[in-house]
Amino acid sequence: MNRFKSFVCLILIIEVVLVLLCNGIYIHQSQSDTGRLYRVETARVAREIEEQNLTVEQVEAMDLSAYETLVKVTVFRPEEICNNDYVVEEINDNLYRIEYRANRESNIIIWMNLALVGMILITVAVLLYVYRKVLKPFHAMSNLSYELAKGNLSTPVKEEKSKLFGRFLWGMDMLREKLEDNKEKELEFQKDRKTLILSLSHDIKTPLSSIELYSKALAEDLYDTKEKRDEALQGIARNVKEIKGYVDEIVTASREDFLNLEVKNGEVYLSAVVDSIQLYYREKLSVIHMDFAVESFDECLLKGDQNRLIEVLQNIMENAIKYGDGRSIRITFEDEEDCKLIHIENSGNGLKDEELPNLFDSFYRGSNSHGVKGNGLGLYICKTLMHKMDGEVYAKSGEESFTVTVVVRKA
Repeated sequence: MNRFKSFVCLILIIEVVLVLLCNGIYIHQSQSDTGRLYRVETARVAREIEEQNLTVEQVEAMDLSAYETLVKVTVFRPEEICNNDYVVEEINDNLYRIEYRANRESNIIIWMNLALVGMILITVAVLLYVYRKVLKPFHAMSNLSYELAKGNLSTPVKEEKSKLFGRFLWGMDMLREKLEDNKEKELEFQKDRKTLILSLSHDIKTPLSSIELYSKALAEDLYDTKEKRDEALQGIARNVKEIKGYVDEIVTASREDFLNLEVKNGEVYLSAVVDSIQLYYREKLSVIHMDFAVESFDECLLKGDQNRLIEVLQNIMENAIKYGDGRSIRITFEDEEDCKLIHIENSGNGLKDEELPNLFDSFYRGSNSHGVKGNGLGLYICKTLMHKMDGEVYAKSGEESFTVTVVVRKA
């Protein structure tokens, strides 16, 4: 940019010097009497009058259209006022006043100066256009690429109204914002994952303490009956199973690709998905005396991955079981344009409305999760899978119920 400014200054200095030089040369030439046209034409008309021995009447009637500067020739009378420049010449014993326009040279120099000034203005306009429409946006682009290379994503790009680079800069700024957003999400995700691992590591201490107590009691033969010893062994087995679950979660959360959810989109019948959910949960919910109802529906073909869609519904069902009041779960259906809406509603609602926007964030756990085991990834996984299947998932809180809706596109 500094080089361009120096170049502009150099061009302007050269043009100003050119204007001064042209004016100087022309003024120098015009100051020479021999170089003035009216002098030449005055001598010429005087010679013509003298050679042809014209009378006063003939002289005053002369046609001067062939002369560029001469206006008219009259007998010199001192008392007459003349608006033009003139010279007095004695020809054939008579004094004649030869009038002329002496401003031709000044007109030429005026037009020459105007042309040179116009050239300077055009040059300035062109250079200014190049600076504002080409160099300035290009400079912004080079700065942006440099900042992106350094990892500095927080500096916005100033909007440029340029036909050449305006849209490109806008796109680059959108890319910068996207990269910045992804970077922030990644940092937040890594922080949450670390918190999860620390939390799971802490939770392991409780079953470990129980195993330690049971083992110590068995080693010191504190149980006097076989039933108590068997109960202690069963307690150890339960806690071992619980620890295994924690370890599996820690291992999963420690993997870099633990949320790299692969989806194989295709076509799937709604009945295949619903039948799988009913088959899995009808007996399970009857054991815990929870009402489970599935509304009748019209068969249709859906877009998505059958196994992943079943996984989404299972995650939502598990949440309904864990966080509902244990009375009932109901699945209903609704058609909306080219989508099928699957509503999973559970009785009881312990969530506040202001919590709903964060419900599908990674590692987020609502205010009703106290004392309930979980890692805050279930609904986040549901949202991620549905987005990969070009669908959606959202939640709605009622007075005595809570509903999660899965939106699936029809094939």
